Amino acid sequence: MNENVVQTTLSQSFVTESGHRFEQADVSFKTWGKLNRSKTNVIVICHALTGNIHADEWFPGFFNEHGLVQTDEHFVICINVPGSCYGSIGPLSVNPDTGKPFLAGFPPITIRDMVRFQQQVLDDLNIQGIETVIGGSMGGMQALEFAAMDSRVRSAIPMAMGKCHTPWAIGISHVQRQSIFNDPNWHGGYYKPDSSPDRGLSNARMMAMLSYRAPGDYESKFGRKLQPDTSLFQVESYLNYQGKKLVDRFDANSYITLTRAMDTHDISRGRGTFEETLAQISIPILVVGIDTDLLYPVAEQRELARLLQAGEFGEIESVHGHDAFLIEFEQLNRLTTEFFNQFRSEVL
Repeated sequence: MNENVVQTTLSQSFVTESGHRFEQADVSFKTWGKLNRSKTNVIVICHALTGNIHADEWFPGFFNEHGLVQTDEHFVICINVPGSCYGSIGPLSVNPDTGKPFLAGFPPITIRDMVRFQQQVLDDLNIQGIETVIGGSMGGMQALEFAAMDSRVRSAIPMAMGKCHTPWAIGISHVQRQSIFNDPNWHGGYYKPDSSPDRGLSNARMMAMLSYRAPGDYESKFGRKLQPDTSLFQVESYLNYQGKKLVDRFDANSYITLTRAMDTHDISRGRGTFEETLAQISIPILVVGIDTDLLYPVAEQRELARLLQAGEFGEIESVHGHDAFLIEFEQLNRLTTEFFNQFRSEVL
């Protein structure tokens, strides 16, 4: 599949919306396929909150003969966003002023910062055209901002999000962050030595899993069954496992940074009303919603598609809730390939 993992630094300094300048900005990204001569056969995949550059592992259904991604035709790239803990600048990066990791001192990041960071990577690769940008949840927020910010983008497929982060979603993220802050072993960005770390992050993840899935999914998976040889319900055991699993692979400071970045998502910020802002985006955009999504209800995607100048709405029917954009690839491939094929011949 001609894939390539790259760990490098941006050729130019990176400045956040808050004004912090990174003179040397580390970046991690992964590519599949080859650039064509005009460097226009590009698909950008934007990862979600705790995602990484290995889109072929968490978006596997798009990387097959029936999927949106055809690596013999496309040059596909997935870039780790700033604020994460998977190779790009983030709270675990060393602050050159102190010689120690930034931790809680890492500057605030916005969704637009994530897009500008990725734009600098694409500029370094001399990318001239982007056939489409696709992502779900936090990745969908980036895809929508890409459509507003980058003239190279010819289409976009944002999934499972809306025109802004609603009070409902902000509140859910706030409660998760409070779980981290209220961990008795947490002290301003680090854990006490010799403590059992990340209890707060584990609890935050368990809370998140309740909004990522839907009641029918939990009912069919677990019902009221008990875990063998314990007094725990199976759903309790499952949530405990999901909490520990995230702790083993993610950083609490990155979780705080990125959930706060998601709270900044507002396509109209500094641009006018939502109607004015979205009507100015002229490229074709497929907005995908999930009928059982509790975190970003499907009405948000319907509204976004309606306000866009060339917006289309596609709905996934699934018992899985918000996480369906990582699961229902048969439906997703049907929607995305039909949309993509409508205009791709004109793009090329």
